[in-house]
Amino acid sequence: MARPTHRVLTLLELLQSGGIRTMAELADRLGVDERTVRRYVDHLIDLDVPVESVRGRYGGYRLAPGYRMPPLMLSDDEALAVLLGLVAGRRSGLMTATGTASETAAAKIRRVLPERLARRLDTVLESLAFTAPPGEFATPEIAVLLSIADAVRHHRPISIRYTAADGRRSERTLHPYGLVAHSGRWYVTGADPEIGDDRTFRLDRIADARALPGSFEPPAGLDPAQRVLSGLAKAPYRYEVVLRIQGTVEQIRARLPAGVATVEEPTSAGGADPEAEGWLRVELRAERLDWLPPVLASLDRPFVIERPDELRGLVAALADRLAASARRVPPAPGTGVA
Repeated sequence: MARPTHRVLTLLELLQSGGIRTMAELADRLGVDERTVRRYVDHLIDLDVPVESVRGRYGGYRLAPGYRMPPLMLSDDEALAVLLGLVAGRRSGLMTATGTASETAAAKIRRVLPERLARRLDTVLESLAFTAPPGEFATPEIAVLLSIADAVRHHRPISIRYTAADGRRSERTLHPYGLVAHSGRWYVTGADPEIGDDRTFRLDRIADARALPGSFEPPAGLDPAQRVLSGLAKAPYRYEVVLRIQGTVEQIRARLPAGVATVEEPTSAGGADPEAEGWLRVELRAERLDWLPPVLASLDRPFVIERPDELRGLVAALADRLAASARRVPPAPGTGVA
């Protein structure tokens, strides 16, 4: 059963949504009778919340026009949700504010939590593990994020000052299609009218973003997330890896997601080699190759390495190590390790 305080806060939330709420509607939403609704309204008035009574056939209650509400009031579940969101965002690298801002926001909420609720939160945090370590990624400027988001929504071109990975700085115009959060980083994808091609930029490398006059029309059927993943998979790296793997797209994607590799089904013409059926062409780019042999082994699917030759040696070396470990006989009880 909901406590009276919780119902009073729920009444406040209903009134904050605007308009006139009838007595019958409020009684139904709160699960109480109309007399109790009047008592809850009196509680709000005692707290200096200006609730107005509107008479007439369609009368009820509303908040005084233009009234600015006091600080946020959250239920237990809402407070936990907000705090977990702050912690998860900070640890996964997806906070758009500085670390100090997220920590002070969390601290303000924690200060007003009842002790029992604070213990629940500590229990949850102690049992959580995040795959991305805290502080691994740079966060974008809030002003940059908000400016780009506004340009995306209203289809306006923007001018950005960008610093590339090699330190080169440039100022360019972009028709932004969408914002994408992926693997702890924020990206904006859009068209660069100067080169007539699509580009993807990391938000933490954008020093300034300002709207330009005019507007543009995004392509039909646009999928910004897919564009970013495809762009990351095709980004220039030290090694260009080409494989043929026998299996389904789903089996391959389980170990080589869209942000890592592209999977292409071979086009088959009449009289094509039947042995090619079920083999998919996979391309990816990487700065290092040492992580790839274990991934290919975990696929547990037949594969062929087209290039580079260095990968063949790494796969063969891993196979030799696995075979040697499989042949190793455990020592007899009471003896040392052989």
